Amino acid sequence: MYFVKKRFRLMALFLLLTLLVFTIACAGNQAAPQPENKPAPSAAVPAAAENPTAVFTTSMGTFIVELFVDKVPATANNFIALAEKKFYDGQIFHRVIDSFMIQGGDPKGNGTGGPGYSILDEFHPQLRHDGPGVLSMANAGPNTGGSQFFITLVPTSWLDGKHAVFGRVVSGMEVVQAIGKTPTGPMDKPKQDVVIQSVVIQK
Repeated sequence: MYFVKKRFRLMALFLLLTLLVFTIACAGNQAAPQPENKPAPSAAVPAAAENPTAVFTTSMGTFIVELFVDKVPATANNFIALAEKKFYDGQIFHRVIDSFMIQGGDPKGNGTGGPGYSILDEFHPQLRHDGPGVLSMANAGPNTGGSQFFITLVPTSWLDGKHAVFGRVVSGMEVVQAIGKTPTGPMDKPKQDVVIQSVVIQK
């Protein structure tokens, strides 16, 4: 009887050791915990670049125009290039019509001058002569624009598709309206010169 009990205890001990070894082996085979796979942060979307502005300093005050480089780059950049060469400095608004527009950009001061070249018309469906303060290209017909421009004093929708809009007054519209009230003589030329002292591009 004693021999049976002893044998039973040895078997129990052997089973217990076997179970312990098996448990340790299983634990050793478990995969090490991995760091959580978090999705990589998405790249930040850069903010759309703001359009440059043109600061007009005139003998009657200052006004600022946003130039639509984002929508009509060829036309806007043509104006910017001329302004940076100081092409407009010292010129006059040679044609002013109350309740219509004011026009400048002619080095001759009589409506016949230009930069010595022409650019193609550039139209954008979102840019229209839909209110006061619209900056647009003056021309003598299709694809004849160069340096002359006008700024509307009222909506002038009949000019859509004929003159390329490339900017809008964002500050100082009262100065533009005051220029529009300037007394004029023959050919709608102001009796007293309204001088564009400088046009400075701010980017």
